[in-house]
Amino acid sequence: MMYAQHYDLPLVGGVSLVEEDGRILALDLVRKDGGRKSGPLAANAADEETPLLREAGRQLKAYLAGRLRNFDLPLAPRGTPFRQKVWAALTAIPYGETRSYKQIAEAVGCPKGCRAVGMANNRNPIAIVIPCHRVIGADGALVGYGGGLPIKECLLRLEGCL
Repeated sequence: MMYAQHYDLPLVGGVSLVEEDGRILALDLVRKDGGRKSGPLAANAADEETPLLREAGRQLKAYLAGRLRNFDLPLAPRGTPFRQKVWAALTAIPYGETRSYKQIAEAVGCPKGCRAVGMANNRNPIAIVIPCHRVIGADGALVGYGGGLPIKECLLRLEGCL
């Protein structure tokens, strides 16, 4: 059974967290324009705050308040093997640091796969926790973020990257 809970958080606004079998499947950023970062899992889940969802909400609040640098949550993002490799590489980017799409492509053994890395980032179902916001253009430009570039900029400022 899937469970979902909505939280209003500082800096990023509304998020919906989705859990199944004791692991986080998704974090949907609800944009000010009403758009969502990821798929409709929350719409198909029971609206119930489980202990794991409560803990995920607590960790997100602590992160956004600058009191937490590393999340400690069981994750189960759904995606292709390539996307799984990219998302694993994203979780290896330390707090307060950034990487380029090219650096991530090289890290996953696909040095010419910058565009594929960009698509995997775009499909990241657990934004913030899997820190796709830490991936920037080779020239340092803030490019692409499903939650909107203002949120990406806000998260990078929080971490001291800007």
